[in-house]
Amino acid sequence: MPIRIPDNLPASTILSNENVFVIKERMAFHQDIRPLKIAILNLMPTKIVTETQLLRLLSNSPLQVEVTFLHPESYLSKHVTRSHLSEFYKVFNDVKNDKFDGLIITGAPVELLEFELVEYWQELCSIMEWSKSNVTTTLHICWGAQAGLYYHYGIQKKLLPEKLSGVYKHHPCNKRARLLRGFDDKFYIPHSRYTYNDIKDIEAVPDLDIMAMSEIAGASIVASKDRRRIFVSGHLEYDRETLKLEYERDVEKGLDPKIPQNYFPNDDPNEKPFHQWRSHAYLLYGNWLNYYVYQATPYNLDEIDLSFKPDRKGVSEDEELI
Repeated sequence: MPIRIPDNLPASTILSNENVFVIKERMAFHQDIRPLKIAILNLMPTKIVTETQLLRLLSNSPLQVEVTFLHPESYLSKHVTRSHLSEFYKVFNDVKNDKFDGLIITGAPVELLEFELVEYWQELCSIMEWSKSNVTTTLHICWGAQAGLYYHYGIQKKLLPEKLSGVYKHHPCNKRARLLRGFDDKFYIPHSRYTYNDIKDIEAVPDLDIMAMSEIAGASIVASKDRRRIFVSGHLEYDRETLKLEYERDVEKGLDPKIPQNYFPNDDPNEKPFHQWRSHAYLLYGNWLNYYVYQATPYNLDEIDLSFKPDRKGVSEDEELI
């Protein structure tokens, strides 16, 4: 698909070199179609890297997507220049009167803090509340998923005995779910976190479905019954070397980290890591965009409201409705 992004966004050159169809703003203005409007609340410190990773995955669709990057106004990022934020990002106050087809809330390196102690927690709560009536479907990633489960359903995160770092085998819990259409019986997702959500806590909420599980990583993909909220505890957007870079960073900090599991050949950090999750990353984001954004969102975004449900027209009785 053509990704519609600012002409001089750093990710533009990287994606163009990968033959990802990037449509510049100048060209997009001449196309007589309504692009899907996707907002990305980027809470990661490595903002440019995360921008590129997510835009790469959003490219797997035949439709034009217009991306708006958001950052918390209540927190000043220390790992990106103010000029980059000023040129390519907006804050919630800039868009609170707008509506979007989709929203992505990324992870953040704050999971060891209680939610209420995160500097931008109140702002994030405002955004998640706003999403109920202004966004068709929201995709929450890693800590963003934990924050969403806590805010919307009161599910508290729990501390792991040690950091979960590696690439773990998963299986779909509902093979007919459109979010997982095309997924294999076994697939892999990278994880990098110190906390988790207990499966029993999730199962106790009638409005939630566990879509994918791992014996080690637990409930990794969870969705609300109407599929307007998707929670992914892992990082399908990660590049091949993201876990390697995190491991090397922790080594330099003297944290004595364990080698990420099922990642390096022969568990040797000097070897090139395996990349075992790329195809399913494209599938998940492509299915989310197609089934839960494009086929669910109203053409007129002003029609999104609290009672909006995904469109079930054209779905056979043999298929999962949502």
